[in-house]
Amino acid sequence: MEPLNPDYRQDTEELFRSAAFVVELGIQPTSILPGEVDTRLVVQPRHLQQDGVIHAGVQATLADHTAGAAGFTAVKKGQRVLTTSFTVHLLQAAMGEELRCKGRVLRAGRRLIVAESEVHAVSGGQTKLVSKATITLAVMEPR
Repeated sequence: MEPLNPDYRQDTEELFRSAAFVVELGIQPTSILPGEVDTRLVVQPRHLQQDGVIHAGVQATLADHTAGAAGFTAVKKGQRVLTTSFTVHLLQAAMGEELRCKGRVLRAGRRLIVAESEVHAVSGGQTKLVSKATITLAVMEPR
């Protein structure tokens, strides 16, 4: 995928720094390429639900923001993306010391972008796919 924004990498890094909830959760980008973004989250007790499993809301936010960032790399300078719908499939209980997520654009149109994310839990050096999401993003023009 050829980026439409020559500053896509810096602008996407700023997207992570300026989203207060994402910062609060501790989501960090690890790789930013045109149409693909990887992230990680070091799991803390605050990320767990009552049974010690990583909360579905944490996984959904990680999947959504990572796929949204991948979509953001596919728009023109000044444009934004906004999630219009997403579906998250929780495949197995998520446990571990870290979550890693890979988001990628499946199709980038002028008005809508469809992307997907895979969330993996890392526990004791073993990595397991724990959830998968499909995200639709609206391309927003500058105000």
